[in-house]
Amino acid sequence: MILGVIADDFTGATDVAGMLVQSGLRTVQVIGVPQGPAPDADAVVVALKSRTAPAAAAVRESLAALRWLRAAGARQFYFKVCSTFDSTPAGNIGPVAEALMAELDAEFAIACPAFPENGRTVFRGHLFVGDELLSDSGMRDHPLTPMRDANLVRVLQAQSRGKVGLLRYDTVAHGPAAIRERCAALRAGGVTLAVADAIDNDDLRALAEACAEQPLITAGSGVALGLPAAYASRGWLRPDASAASLPAVGGAAAVLSGSCSTATNAQVLHWLQSGRPGFRVDALALAAEAPVADEALAWARERLAAGPVMVYATSAPQDVKAVQSALGVERAGQLVERCLAQVASALADSGVRRFVVAGGETSGAVVQALGVSTLRIGVTIDPGVPWTQAEGRPLLLALKSGNFGSIDFFSKALSQVN
Repeated sequence: MILGVIADDFTGATDVAGMLVQSGLRTVQVIGVPQGPAPDADAVVVALKSRTAPAAAAVRESLAALRWLRAAGARQFYFKVCSTFDSTPAGNIGPVAEALMAELDAEFAIACPAFPENGRTVFRGHLFVGDELLSDSGMRDHPLTPMRDANLVRVLQAQSRGKVGLLRYDTVAHGPAAIRERCAALRAGGVTLAVADAIDNDDLRALAEACAEQPLITAGSGVALGLPAAYASRGWLRPDASAASLPAVGGAAAVLSGSCSTATNAQVLHWLQSGRPGFRVDALALAAEAPVADEALAWARERLAAGPVMVYATSAPQDVKAVQSALGVERAGQLVERCLAQVASALADSGVRRFVVAGGETSGAVVQALGVSTLRIGVTIDPGVPWTQAEGRPLLLALKSGNFGSIDFFSKALSQVN
């Protein structure tokens, strides 16, 4: 193993794993901190559900993942965070990054969530989503981690003990040697974490080359784009052209959507307006103990023979706020996740072998309900979202971050696999 990745949610884990595979790294994703020996792979991604956990719990789980990866022989470590830097003033990006650095005796690390292919760029320390500042994008209304400040230096400093600095674009644009020199200067000036600017893939490759021998990288999936080439240039690996191959599995297909992001709302609407079947899960009905999961299953089983079905809890921001006001944020989310996980398990028993799942929390609940512990990473559907296969089982999963994917993502994904 060359690279050990600690991802703070399940879709983020498949996002970075897909980036590594498309560049030729044989990559395996494991669910939660493993207990046994490491799988045979160049990179192992440990998928945690720590993004919205209390900071102390997130630190504890992340350190356990680091220790397992370190014992398995990884040369470098990567803390995968969301490309929209989802967090709160209390964490968890700062506390986890600093805990990992302390464990590794690392004095310095970059933090770069940029993913230009999906419209996430960082300039002068400010995160843009497309042409908008993060604080002006749909992320400002995220139900769990609303992001109302685009200044990542300020965001990260609020949750970090050490000094946070900025690796500016005018340095990044001059390439790896300039980046290394500036990182050394920042470190000498007492900076322990530096937000790195990046506006295109060349910037990401330059950052990867410059930081390939640092103990820790904190980033979205974008920086991973350049790591396989950086490792190959050092003679650490030979890229594998067949790294993304997965078998056909047959069987029925289903879409499960719990995300309420702007992108997923549009994707669900496109699916329904295209005449495809969808069953809406009502969180208030779940709270009233209505048999929503049973109703969804009965509805889906009647239609599976005719083609893919969708079961969704995706709602507009104003509807989400109304439900959260009535039930509380945590309870509303748990009710929906539990319902969709129950539906996924029963659909698998009914012969569904291809699942497309939207939302990080939903993906985590579904994967756990299906009893999946290891995923092989396959071809990319859209930037940041690959198909995966449950190790040793005829089961394919596409785990989509709520913010990712084209408007026709669901149908596009299912058209790629059999």
